[in-house]
Amino acid sequence: MSFRFHPDAETELSEGVDYYEEVEPGLGQDFAVEVYSAIQRALAYPHAWTVLDGEVRRALVRRFPYGVLYAEDDDEIVIV
Repeated sequence: MSFRFHPDAETELSEGVDYYEEVEPGLGQDFAVEVYSAIQRALAYPHAWTVLDGEVRRALVRRFPYGVLYAEDDDEIVIV
């Protein structure tokens, strides 16, 4: 299974990385690693996470107050 970002989700990730990098150098990179780790968990177990609305689920990001919202679309998940 693969994944892709909705353009707004990709922008939000980039903004989050920039924010945390301003807070403390290196923290933005840590944030990105944790987000991609959550995405990998969603890919491995796409039905294990909480359903928020319809087909949209949320995989929580460790260490940061974020969740990765995604929906399955054929053989991929779309990060929304």
